[in-house]
Amino acid sequence: MTLLPTPAKAVSPPRPRARFHVRKQALVGWGFAGPFVAVFALVFLAPIGYALYLSLFRDRLIGGTSFVGLDNYTQALTDARFWEALTRVGLFLAVQVPIMLGIALLVALAIDSGRLYGKGFFRISIFLPYAVPAVVASLMWGFIYGTRFGLVGNINDTFGVSLPDPLSPSLVLASIGNIVTWEFVGYNMLIFYSALKIVPRSLYEAAAIDGAGEWRVVTSVKLPAIRGSLVIATIFSIIGSFQLFNEPSILQKLAPNAITSDFTPNLYTYSLSFSGQQHNYAATVAIVMGVITAIIAYAVQLRGMRKG
Repeated sequence: MTLLPTPAKAVSPPRPRARFHVRKQALVGWGFAGPFVAVFALVFLAPIGYALYLSLFRDRLIGGTSFVGLDNYTQALTDARFWEALTRVGLFLAVQVPIMLGIALLVALAIDSGRLYGKGFFRISIFLPYAVPAVVASLMWGFIYGTRFGLVGNINDTFGVSLPDPLSPSLVLASIGNIVTWEFVGYNMLIFYSALKIVPRSLYEAAAIDGAGEWRVVTSVKLPAIRGSLVIATIFSIIGSFQLFNEPSILQKLAPNAITSDFTPNLYTYSLSFSGQQHNYAATVAIVMGVITAIIAYAVQLRGMRKG
């Protein structure tokens, strides 16, 4: 009778040692991610949590601070001044963002084409305004717009004409749009140009073999290839438009009749908090504005990244 050999049992590592190894790996991971998580919680999550806390209370002349639940949100959703400011920045977004991104895209395509002489000079010249702080840019353009002491006023006096006042109530929003466009065309141009530089040249060669012209290459090769960059730039521009604050805040002293304290949602929030001492309601308006911005930006992202 032949005895069959018994199969050897697999030797497993000691469990305590394996657990120690897993814990060590986890600690190493947290060592890398820990500083970011701490800073993220401190500068992002904590302010949002505090704002949510403030929005649930209200300061009263009699009784002090009291819990009001969602009353502040109800007030914000029926606040005519808030909705007027939101409508104003919505109009600003609908007009200014397409113009700004369109100019940036045209410049990026022109530089990438290789047919523009001195493209390095044009690239740095168009990007340079982005290096100018928004406050400085607003002061500079405010001086240019001035009808009594600025460039517009000098042109009127020199040529005996009467140019429209760029800081009048009917033109101030367009004037602010001009400043923002001047500031951020170079920034968006750099995003588009960087995306165009990594498009495989083999696609251009294949298009040329198929007999595609320059316009066909742009519409069928370049634009689809940088679709992600277009979506990202659009989302950034939407968020920036809803956060419009620096330019109207600086120009407010030059045009107090055109730029009121509720000209934009952020300016309205600032006025509520620091001029009206309504910190709780200001936090509520800020949260509502943040939610609206996030919803619109997310909708644009879903629509832009959807496969055709």
